[in-house]
Amino acid sequence: MSKAEPITQRRPVGRRAKPVRSTSARTAVAGPAGAEAQLPSGAGQLQLLAGGLALAAGLWAYWPTLLEIVRTWNREPDYSHGFLVVPLALAFLWIRRDSFPGVAAPAYVLGLGLLAASVAARYFGARFYMEFIDGYSIILWVAATVALIGGGRLLWWALPSIGFLFFMIPLPFGIETAMSYPLQQLATRLSCFALQVLGQPAFAEGNSILLGDQKLEVEQACSGLRLFMSMIAVAYGYAVLVRRSWWERGLLFLAVVPVAIFSNVTRITVTGLLYQFATGQWAHWFAHESAGYAMIVLAMCLFGMVLWHLSLLIREEEVVEMSALVRDARL
Repeated sequence: MSKAEPITQRRPVGRRAKPVRSTSARTAVAGPAGAEAQLPSGAGQLQLLAGGLALAAGLWAYWPTLLEIVRTWNREPDYSHGFLVVPLALAFLWIRRDSFPGVAAPAYVLGLGLLAASVAARYFGARFYMEFIDGYSIILWVAATVALIGGGRLLWWALPSIGFLFFMIPLPFGIETAMSYPLQQLATRLSCFALQVLGQPAFAEGNSILLGDQKLEVEQACSGLRLFMSMIAVAYGYAVLVRRSWWERGLLFLAVVPVAIFSNVTRITVTGLLYQFATGQWAHWFAHESAGYAMIVLAMCLFGMVLWHLSLLIREEEVVEMSALVRDARL
């Protein structure tokens, strides 16, 4: 029995295909991915108007909460990165614009369910004096607004940017204290050990380092919480924008902890060395003015080295079928 050969279609040489004209009276525009999307009709314009009104109503309802969040960004150095969260979330949408699904019919069940969850969260927070819940309910409200404006597919497309808004909300005081105190102790002991390795007379006493006749206080602002949150945000952004397997993304998030701790220990160690070999004014300037930004840059470089090392360990290969190449060559 002979093997059936694949049937291929060839276009005759010297002929041009006649353009096919659409007889439909609809007007369409090409979307970002090459698909056609209909221009908004009267119902679509009414849908966008209703979504805009819902957005304005939400801003009015959350205005006091948003002002308090901005004040926290200004007041607390650990949350100064909050000013970058919304612009970065919008940048994620712009970078992923090729997969924009378009505006579809509203997902009323999903949108109203998320809106009800947002209202319930606000009521629960006010009823039991848990004000931090009010800030996190903003994420539910944004998701509800997107679902009511453009449907479930639009919400799924925008979900990574909506989730990134989590990093603009200050942590609850209890969680912040529970995280800061162990980080303070760990930073104190590791920095003291680093100074001893470098030949300095350093001794740890609580959250302080006795360095000669100087006493270096490792305060809550020096716990490394800001570096920790910044690195988690960087890992989240990389996981959203780069297509990697789940275990590679997991390795990136696991690398956040040692990178943040190493960067914070470096800051405290350099400050102690400045107290020993320079003036206290220089050490104070480095610790309170430039060290925070310098260590964020250092942490970003270390995180980049982790990504580079992963690229060396894991190489992507494309499997090509030789029969397909030969068949295409004959055509």
